[in-house]
Amino acid sequence: MFQKVEYSGTKEQQYNTLTAQVKALIDGEHNLIANLANTSALLNQFLHQINWVGFYLKDGDRNELVLGPFVGLPACVRIPYGKGVCGTSAQTKTVQRIDNVHDFPGHIACDAASNSEIVIPLMHNGEVIGVLDIDSPEFNRFDETDQKYLQAIVNLIEETIR
Repeated sequence: MFQKVEYSGTKEQQYNTLTAQVKALIDGEHNLIANLANTSALLNQFLHQINWVGFYLKDGDRNELVLGPFVGLPACVRIPYGKGVCGTSAQTKTVQRIDNVHDFPGHIACDAASNSEIVIPLMHNGEVIGVLDIDSPEFNRFDETDQKYLQAIVNLIEETIR
């Protein structure tokens, strides 16, 4: 089993290091699946107190997300837009940072151990093409700093999309 990487410095300094690593890892690569897979793996190594990290991708012309590259236990395969945290993020094109998923109306419990979640839409040409989804067994795990830097990482991925 892999152990989480220990970074030193402030949370912002740690995220700056992670962001630079993601940028170097995906630089020059335009295959979306490869970039999402490597980003999921790197986020899993970096982030503490999480139990799932990965991407859901829009399934063609359907308003539905389908499971993409991830690290964690097996997950829900399909999520309709507007359902659960991921579907809400995809439908509204907004970040969803949920301190207690059990209080979120319509939450889809793929892993009963998850207590908080952050979902960031992945955009291309103004449209949602997927979402970054990160779950934690801790309540209130994600804050504004996490959101800011995870959004920056998603933006780096968006820049590689052709």
